[in-house]
Amino acid sequence: MAENKLILPAIAVRGIVPLPNVDFRIEVGREMSVLALEQAERMYGSNIVLLIQKDPNDQDVKVDNIYPIAVLAKIQLKLKMPNGNYKVKFKVTDRVSVDNFESLNPYLVVSYTKLESELTNDEEEIALIRQVIETFSKDGRVYLQAPDEVARLLQQGLTTEETADVMAYYLKTNDKYKYLAELNVAKRLEYLLEDAAKERQIIEIENKINNDVKKSIDDSQKEYYLREKMRAIQNELGDKARQDEEVYELRKKILECKMPKNIEEKALKELERYSNTNNQMAESGIIRSYLDFLIALPWYKTTEDTTDLTAVEKALDKNHYGLTKVKERIVEYLAVKMMTGKNPSTILCFAGPPGVGKTSLAKSIADALGRHFIKQSLGGVRDESEIRGHRRTYVGALPGRILKGMKDAKTINPVFLLDEIDKMTSDYRGDPAAAMLEVLDPEQNANFSDNYLEEPYDLSQVLFITTANSLEDIPGPLRDRMEIIELSSYTEYEKFNIAFKHLLPKEIKNHGLKENELEIKDDAMLKIIQGYTREAGVRELDRLISSICRKTVKDILILHKEKTVITCDNLIDYLGKVRYFNNEGRETSQVGVVTGLAYTQFGGDTLDIEVMTYPGKGGLILTGKLGDVMKESAQAGLSYVKSHAESLGIKNVDFSSIDIHIHVPEGAVPKDGPSAGVTLITALVSALSNRPVPANIGMTGEITLRGSVLPIGGLREKSIAAVRTGLKKIYIPCDNERDLDEVPQEVKEKLQIVPVKNVSELLKQIF
Repeated sequence: MAENKLILPAIAVRGIVPLPNVDFRIEVGREMSVLALEQAERMYGSNIVLLIQKDPNDQDVKVDNIYPIAVLAKIQLKLKMPNGNYKVKFKVTDRVSVDNFESLNPYLVVSYTKLESELTNDEEEIALIRQVIETFSKDGRVYLQAPDEVARLLQQGLTTEETADVMAYYLKTNDKYKYLAELNVAKRLEYLLEDAAKERQIIEIENKINNDVKKSIDDSQKEYYLREKMRAIQNELGDKARQDEEVYELRKKILECKMPKNIEEKALKELERYSNTNNQMAESGIIRSYLDFLIALPWYKTTEDTTDLTAVEKALDKNHYGLTKVKERIVEYLAVKMMTGKNPSTILCFAGPPGVGKTSLAKSIADALGRHFIKQSLGGVRDESEIRGHRRTYVGALPGRILKGMKDAKTINPVFLLDEIDKMTSDYRGDPAAAMLEVLDPEQNANFSDNYLEEPYDLSQVLFITTANSLEDIPGPLRDRMEIIELSSYTEYEKFNIAFKHLLPKEIKNHGLKENELEIKDDAMLKIIQGYTREAGVRELDRLISSICRKTVKDILILHKEKTVITCDNLIDYLGKVRYFNNEGRETSQVGVVTGLAYTQFGGDTLDIEVMTYPGKGGLILTGKLGDVMKESAQAGLSYVKSHAESLGIKNVDFSSIDIHIHVPEGAVPKDGPSAGVTLITALVSALSNRPVPANIGMTGEITLRGSVLPIGGLREKSIAAVRTGLKKIYIPCDNERDLDEVPQEVKEKLQIVPVKNVSELLKQIF
């Protein structure tokens, strides 16, 4: 049975089993398989071993995933395809057993032993081959994948072994490895007869299922016919009268709604269609839904606005602490509306970080005016039909969000909040932001067109209010139709008052507590704000107060405590360790260290800028994860210092023989912004002239190469951060004097704010 041990390149095939005496075609694409093909052609006379993978879904060739029996083949044809793979035709000659994997990289090399088939040529084997040929000749199309090819091969006069391999290769079965592994030819013939019997049994079962399905369909058609006949009889006996009564009620409701004449005519026309349509048809349900929508829409009903502006002011002050300018603008807006009797030509847009009260402000306006309040969130809306509705020709058509909101409002003059208008996106289904142009344009929305309604609808009396987090994400034409009212982040003082006036009473009530069962000390509340939250709004603060309330309820029920008092000492027991740390002020003045003021999305903060010099070659090193703007400010600052070195008191310094290192601590935190120029210059002058900068001063402002100090943003937040850090004096650009009215009075009392016009003026005052 065995010959000498041989070695050849090998490739692994997946999902198909090659058998001897058959031409075998596959597509070769794996890099190691292509290398094996090329090596076989170059070194081994195109001879190669074809291995069979156990798991065809495994992309990688693994030794434990290869069957022990393979085949020996000769490459007859190799064609390169457009995708880079090769289409290869093999002539499979022998069965082999894989003795060992001699190499796995860069391609497979195996040692193998040829295997010889066992032929007896006895009477049993002859009987089996006759039975196989008779069975497959009679029903070859049932059992074989290519019966014509098999018939052609049989006519060439194949041996018993060749016949068994050919029929096994073309057999309709997935389990073909047994034919390769079995050396006894008679046993292979028995396998063929067994698989043919299994296939015949499967076909008989499929035929039975098909007959049962056909009979079931015939029965269903018969049942459908009888049911339709029954419905017709029922219609004649009484259903028609029931539908007439329903039509009468709908007509009555349509007339009572007092719709515009063109809408009423359309409704009555649709009602006539409805009365002539069988109520079992899908069209009937579509018409009925449309009529119900027309009836539910408000056409003339309004609510009377409150005309007492003082009451409106009180309502806004009751629900919102601070926001003085915002509330003043809202009152002005409403005053114009009351004076003219119609909505102003602009749409209000509250823009600001999350949690600063944009949505609740809109709700307060509705309450103050005595109007109904409707909110539609536009976050994630990407289909224009969400705004304009679907045409009724489509199955499942619905009105747009605008008219759906009007239906829920039940009046034609609600306060309609379009939340997160900056979160709308667009795709192949249209641009919803473009559809919003008609909604928010006072010149057009008196005749708003909804695809579902198919008639113009008057939105001119609706008070639209929008909210957004980022104005940059709102398309220009849409933004042009709105008046932006920006809500900046709350100061710590405002958060402190909001917590005691609004959040704490609300959470005490929500958790079933009494006012005398929970007390939070002032210093503890301030520590919660400073050490446990870092946000523009007050949502996280609200959640922390809620957490304290939950633990208080647990103490009352389990420990039977009568009252819980939260202080700075026991705060860690309720909220855990402090999460955030603000920069603390330096106690001593240092050379080359200056405190700058920063503005982040969480409010104001301070940061120290450090400068050090040492012998070098005139290089500038910047560290601290600085952005491009701050890097350019450092370059500009150094240029200014070099050009004014003598007037700045920097003597005997050869810039070409020293390196300057500028570092901003907290290197893992990205820092950027156009307000660090003066701080950088001051730190450079301090380091180069060996003069310390007082520790209790801070500064902010961008600079030009000529030394001018440019205005900055976030003065309110920066000044609050300066007081929190312990600074006594800050320097700001002269152009920011106009913003001093935004700085809280309690900050002005603790902090000396000095405007400066240029860097030389600033440095004179500091040194």
